Amino acid sequence: MTTTPWHNWGHTESAQPTERIRPTSTDEVAAIVRSARDRGLRVKAAGTGHSFTGIAVATGVQVDMSALTGVVAVDGTRVTLGGGSVLHDLPPLLDPLGLALQNMGDIDVQTMTGATSTGTHGTGAQFGGLATRVVGATIVTGTGEILAVNETDNAELLPAVALGLGALGVLTNVTVDCVPSFNLSCVEAPEPLETVLNEWEQRIADADHFEFYWFPHTESALTITNTRLTADAATSPLSPMKRWFDESLMANTFFARTTALQRRFPGMTPHINRISTRLTGDRSFSDRSYRVFATERRVRFREMEYAIPQDQVPAVLREIKALIERKGWTVSFPVEVRAAARDDLWMSTATGRATGYIAVHRYFREDPTEYFGAVETIMKAHEGRPHWGKMNTRTAADLAPAYPKFGDFLTVRDRLDPDRVFTNDYLDRVLGK
Repeated sequence: MTTTPWHNWGHTESAQPTERIRPTSTDEVAAIVRSARDRGLRVKAAGTGHSFTGIAVATGVQVDMSALTGVVAVDGTRVTLGGGSVLHDLPPLLDPLGLALQNMGDIDVQTMTGATSTGTHGTGAQFGGLATRVVGATIVTGTGEILAVNETDNAELLPAVALGLGALGVLTNVTVDCVPSFNLSCVEAPEPLETVLNEWEQRIADADHFEFYWFPHTESALTITNTRLTADAATSPLSPMKRWFDESLMANTFFARTTALQRRFPGMTPHINRISTRLTGDRSFSDRSYRVFATERRVRFREMEYAIPQDQVPAVLREIKALIERKGWTVSFPVEVRAAARDDLWMSTATGRATGYIAVHRYFREDPTEYFGAVETIMKAHEGRPHWGKMNTRTAADLAPAYPKFGDFLTVRDRLDPDRVFTNDYLDRVLGK
């Protein structure tokens, strides 16, 4: 039996699973895994396809997680969620409980387990990625065994399972330590790029959440500074018309048209990028945290993101800027720069060090190979670790030295998936066979 073809959001990966199954319980997932193992088929859980790498590519059985959603249990601030729960569906479930995710990225279309398993993060020098808030999970292993993993049951597995790259099993639910609901004040402003780079470490130390975008061929940065407020603090949200103008018309419709225009006429890119920095990113407002963290992204692109030591961010961005100028490339998409706290998850890009993130993008109809390859060379020279869900060319041989617990993770993989039921070409490349 064959299924309809699958492709991810960025159109960088595709697959033709032999089967696509939509389980409604953990027991059903276990039965699917046992059946596939007996038949020599591989299994991959499918979320919303927002990874740019082949981490979710299924050539055998694709497990559709969309029926395993919602709140399973609540214990104080700890909320157990179905593994297929999508981030943008969580606020209506959490807010009535007086709870929120501690931090979020700038999009919210991923599943919770897809986001945690690939190391998705937001920004904030005092805050870790989404997986750092995972305190428990139910996982179906490669033998079809159902394991509870938390602080009391199989606790030694938690630093691996919380961010497991989909290599250890299917997470049918995760328990997340939430925080009390809160509001955010947001200030977006264009500033001179060199000022922002010179003040980088002070900016991330002073702000709860700080990030910036740099449009190549300009000398400006679009800065975003978010300040955490209590849930009962007065807010000044964007009006529906202002939100539509900024985030739908300008950030999506206008940007889509200018990007398509730049693809046809590359020489216009520097001029259009300078216009973009003047027309966007100059506003202030406050609202519920989830309405501030995440924004809509309709313009399709491809992305590579690297984690580097936090203090090296200014030097690396200057190298990327010089690279683009030296090569004479025209790059329409901005470069995104963020920060995160160190953590102790074995395969986290922030494991063991305070981390800065630099992400580069290309319009999905453009070939990113040369640009991404040259940037990756810079990143590797600065102890860079690639985001597991974003494009990279790394291999297990050169990734192992970057992760102190790489060998321990492989030992857990051997224990939970001895027959490599959950592997695929991407995992073979970055973890080995």
